[in-house]
Amino acid sequence: MATSKSLVSSLFFFISVLLLSSSLLIINPVYSLNRRVLSPLPPSISTFLNPHNKIRAQYGLKPLKWSSTLANYAKWYAKQRRGDCKLIHSNSNYGENIFWGEGKRWMPADAISEWVAEKSYYNYKSNRCMPNQECLHYTQLVWKSTLSVGCAKIICTTGDTFITCNYDPHGNVVGQKPY
Repeated sequence: MATSKSLVSSLFFFISVLLLSSSLLIINPVYSLNRRVLSPLPPSISTFLNPHNKIRAQYGLKPLKWSSTLANYAKWYAKQRRGDCKLIHSNSNYGENIFWGEGKRWMPADAISEWVAEKSYYNYKSNRCMPNQECLHYTQLVWKSTLSVGCAKIICTTGDTFITCNYDPHGNVVGQKPY
């Protein structure tokens, strides 16, 4: 009789442990999923996204969201430029900013700073660039209706850096101001 009480106690203990373990397995994946959703962006994405959103915040514009579709397109196009590193636009339906820098030391923030520096060539009142100056990279970066961005960086066979960012919806619509 003592063995049957011992067997029942052991069985009860085993079932309790099994149920508790099962409930932890159910809870844990949800906890893990929530942690993944709330975790910060990978550093490679943040190096592109944070400088974009910093300048947009100065104008009270919505922050851009990272688009893997745009990033994949940017990677594809950057690979097309690997052999020559030329500043040739891809002619897609996306907005596009491109950057070339001599050597390998260039970072995404450097490219974005160059685009932002074009602000000095943009006249908001006339909605035009100064004569013989480039400002459309800047206006694309701060285009109010643009919602997402995806970028890529490669080192060309020349050893130089090529960076491209694509935007959706595109900006620089004739007759409209960026913000």
